[in-house]
Amino acid sequence: MAKAMTKYVCQQCGYESVKWLGRCSTCGGWNTMVEEFIVNHSDRPAARKGINSLVPSKVQSIVQIPTQRDARSTTGMTETDRVLGGGIVPGSVVLIGGDPGIGKSTLLLQLSHRMATQGRRVLYVSGEESAAQLRLRAERLEAMHESLFVAAETDLTVALQIVNELHPDVMIVDSIQTVYDPGLESAPGSVSQIRECTQGLLRVAKSCNMATFIVGHVTKEGNLAGPRLLEHMVDTVLYFEGDRHHTYRILRAVKNRYGSTNELAIFEMKQEGLEEVQNPSELFLSERAEQASGSAVIAAMEGSRPLLLEVQALVAPTSFGTPKRMATGADPNRVSLILAVLEKRVGLQMQMSDAYVNLAGGVRIDEPAADLGIALALASGFRDRPLSPGDVFIGEIGLTGEVRSVSRLEQRVREAEKLGFERCFVPGRGLREWVKRSKIHIVGVQTIVDTLQQSLT
Repeated sequence: MAKAMTKYVCQQCGYESVKWLGRCSTCGGWNTMVEEFIVNHSDRPAARKGINSLVPSKVQSIVQIPTQRDARSTTGMTETDRVLGGGIVPGSVVLIGGDPGIGKSTLLLQLSHRMATQGRRVLYVSGEESAAQLRLRAERLEAMHESLFVAAETDLTVALQIVNELHPDVMIVDSIQTVYDPGLESAPGSVSQIRECTQGLLRVAKSCNMATFIVGHVTKEGNLAGPRLLEHMVDTVLYFEGDRHHTYRILRAVKNRYGSTNELAIFEMKQEGLEEVQNPSELFLSERAEQASGSAVIAAMEGSRPLLLEVQALVAPTSFGTPKRMATGADPNRVSLILAVLEKRVGLQMQMSDAYVNLAGGVRIDEPAADLGIALALASGFRDRPLSPGDVFIGEIGLTGEVRSVSRLEQRVREAEKLGFERCFVPGRGLREWVKRSKIHIVGVQTIVDTLQQSLT
């Protein structure tokens, strides 16, 4: 009989200890140490057979490896391909996390149907729903196809045996917290189970050249459940964000070995499933109130896509000795810096006023090109004078009050021109020849004072 070894593992960070601790010494979490029984792998060859019975790789020179020109394949959804960097890379492992009920299973079932209609064999392994429940969901989403195979299974070895028999092109595991390795004594969802199951799926995906999507639960803090090592093991980490009480969802990449991590995709949740939003700029500005103070439009870049977003600012007298500063969707430290510049360089006395900044639509922006729009929104809210609804602001603000240049200015201006804006305030230094050919009126500004004089009339 195999000898079991007992140890205590933190369920948040994966720290291991030989004795129980009330507080983890690595992440500082309280009551996160759980007792687990680990059996030596050599003592359970039958349980590991399905994972380790892979074809060993051979060593070869890098110049001898054949080049894969068309390695990527489309998912059938343009927005998802954008986030993945152009499509699915064979053999890649993608981890998708999100709040419960946000629509992760809906998105993956729709992706499975799109890929199945392209002639690929897709295996959907569900540990949370039965096969009958998946069929009901597929009928509602109109995602029925002969090349889409479903297995309601939580045993990892059984799932890998199905892979060996079916040889799918794409496999989806929903979710990693429900899958378990029978060779481990710990319960499903524990740190040891998540680590071992992910490692087994990773080896199969690489050896079989099979793209794999893994669904992961998130904690109450919004982070992926399980050890931090889980995000380092996979190739791509996607977060599916949004408020389940609203219809819009955002798919964002936080790690991507095969593409940019600045891309995002926007979906609208409907009765028939998720629908791609092709023009997010128009979406974010659709509910903008006209002739309202404290509102400005900025042109931000998310990867290769320009987005026009509304910045809202509310400046009100404080009731306490220390004014309150709050920012949603923008960097709070950056907002504090802009407030200091407005006080020192422009003369707006905001030291006795509360300031609140919000980016409408639930989008987060951390690039400095939004500085000019945030400053104008704060100044408009402080003076209670609205900006022109046809103005767009692009530029970074320095500590001396100057407006500095930003990257991809032409793409931002073209997006504003496409949506019918009249004026675009941009950094005045280094404007190129394309400005003269633009249909929108471009105003080059040097300082924040110059911008306020031309916009707040």
